[in-house]
Amino acid sequence: MSTALTLPVNLSLGSIEEYVAAVNQMPRWSAEEEHALATRFREQHDLEAARLLVLGNLRFVVHIAKGYLGYGLPLPDLIQEGNIGLMKAVKRYDPSLGVRLVSFAVHWIRAEIHEFIIQNWRIVKIATTKAQRKLFFNLRKFKPRLGWLSQDEAHAVADELGVDVDAVYEMENRLRHQDMAFDPTAEAEGEDGTAPIHYLQQENADPADLLEDDDWGQHKQQRLLAAIEKLDERSRDIVTSRWLSEQKLTLQDLATRYNVSAERIRQLENTAMKQLKRSLAATT
Repeated sequence: MSTALTLPVNLSLGSIEEYVAAVNQMPRWSAEEEHALATRFREQHDLEAARLLVLGNLRFVVHIAKGYLGYGLPLPDLIQEGNIGLMKAVKRYDPSLGVRLVSFAVHWIRAEIHEFIIQNWRIVKIATTKAQRKLFFNLRKFKPRLGWLSQDEAHAVADELGVDVDAVYEMENRLRHQDMAFDPTAEAEGEDGTAPIHYLQQENADPADLLEDDDWGQHKQQRLLAAIEKLDERSRDIVTSRWLSEQKLTLQDLATRYNVSAERIRQLENTAMKQLKRSLAATT
């Protein structure tokens, strides 16, 4: 078996381009290597074998995820959900069936990406039933032209997908509507003045209560800043960089800065957080 199977892989990269480049350089297991790894995981619960199976197939997740860019969601999020599907597939994969892992995993990868899109494409869920989900992902593919479907076209789509024609019309209507901003610009709102800000009112919004809440919020912020100042310089930098900066740093970023391991940074962060809690409790 290839010695590449034992090589450690680090995917803590700074951009999606670097990630894609890295997964494309990973070894692709032969059928024999894949079978051996899957057998090790299935029979011996070898987590390292499972990890290598996942790493060797990450490129396929990227390929599948790119096919869903038309929904306007970030590629890193789509890839992340697809990776979850791949891990679920590895857990259920039976090498004795004689099917390559990637063929088996396609269903699980797509299922996780589909669920993510359904949950995040619109503020309000656009599809909840099995028939609606089928229509959501296939309707535009079956529509022969832009614009509303004719009666014959709607019936053709319904027959092709095995759903009710009324469901086709309902989903088409849902797809044509867009989320509306609560307080849009004048250009985006149009002339009808129907933006939610005009008819949705906030309950229990007494100005005195809001001012009191704001004062209390500022008081808590001052207490927090005072507690942070009591930390040593490194701990203060870790807490600020991890939680208070506009561009938050990762454990690995700080590990590189201080030339220690990410685990050491996590330990320092936990210690600093406990110290902050004690300081805040003492000033309550």
